[in-house]
Amino acid sequence: MFGGRIGMGELLVILAVALIIFGPTKLPELGRSIGRALREFREASKDLSKSIMEDDESRTDAK
Repeated sequence: MFGGRIGMGELLVILAVALIIFGPTKLPELGRSIGRALREFREASKDLSKSIMEDDESRTDAK
């Protein structure tokens, strides 16, 4: 891993280890759970950013 990037080889190793640990029946469920968590994180991040921008605008308007 150079520069914090994950290459194809590393990704295949991670997937193989996940398959061994969780098994083929649990892997799709795990993927869905991770997808939901990432979506919720993005939405929360977007909401926080929007809230900060609105607060900043209201402070600028108050001056």
